Amino acid sequence: MDVLNRINNIFFSSKEIVFDNSSKFILMSDCHRGTGGWEDNFSNNQNIYFAALNYYYKENYTYIELGDGDELWENSDITDIIQEHSDIFWLLRKFYKEKRLYFIYGNHDMLKKNTKFIEKKLTYYFYERNNKYYLLFNDVKIHEGIVLKHKETGNKILLIHGHQVDCLNYKLWRLARLLVRYFWKPLETFGVKDVTRTAKNYKKKYLVAKKLTEWVIRENHMLIAGHNHRPFFPEIGEPPYFNDGSCVHPRCITGIEISDGSICLIKWSIKTNKKNNLIISKDILAGPRRIKDYFNKSVQF
Repeated sequence: MDVLNRINNIFFSSKEIVFDNSSKFILMSDCHRGTGGWEDNFSNNQNIYFAALNYYYKENYTYIELGDGDELWENSDITDIIQEHSDIFWLLRKFYKEKRLYFIYGNHDMLKKNTKFIEKKLTYYFYERNNKYYLLFNDVKIHEGIVLKHKETGNKILLIHGHQVDCLNYKLWRLARLLVRYFWKPLETFGVKDVTRTAKNYKKKYLVAKKLTEWVIRENHMLIAGHNHRPFFPEIGEPPYFNDGSCVHPRCITGIEISDGSICLIKWSIKTNKKNNLIISKDILAGPRRIKDYFNKSVQF
């Protein structure tokens, strides 16, 4: 199947969420939460991520994770990940209870497309301190794609991970997982780059973005993805392909905010204030831009 038609199939079969200018979303991806070992790239930014997530919870945002939230290529059991980052999952549970949480799966957490896996691994979590199981994401649905539908205009934004245009990470993901877990993971200890990872291969980063942009131009819809860890924010009049970056950048995490009818690319990082105290704060990297301006059908790409 042509990769652009594959994206089309996801677009037409995805769950739709209606939004308006009062809606507030934070989109993040590629957390790659691990088990706390040397290979857990998320650990360096876990405090930044928790502070950001806590801010969005208090400000009544809906959190949408665009895939690769958990690192299930290097790690065989998500239970160990939940135990290691229990504070994160406790906060995600709070979002979920208020119906403000949606998950999209990516190539590194493709196992989440399996309903039996979800029922067995994500319904409950074990809290060691109380020696007791608690509800986590009971009856959760994990999607390949989600469509945000603008209430006023009817225009749509497709949210996907983006690995669907990457053959090795889509059709051959089991082979890629095998190579990562038993070959590249040990070699990375010695500084050898993992060629299966789009995030560490600049040519693959470009090709993924190029293919997704082709779909945007052909179908004239907005698209927001992750996967290549490369934040991208187009200007008005350019093809509206966006990328939220990742949560494993050195010393920062990035994401895309949608609120008050606008969209912007943001970064959270640790800074020093005037009193030389460390603080976690947010910066706007691009935007905000009015979303309806990207919906202008008269623009020809």
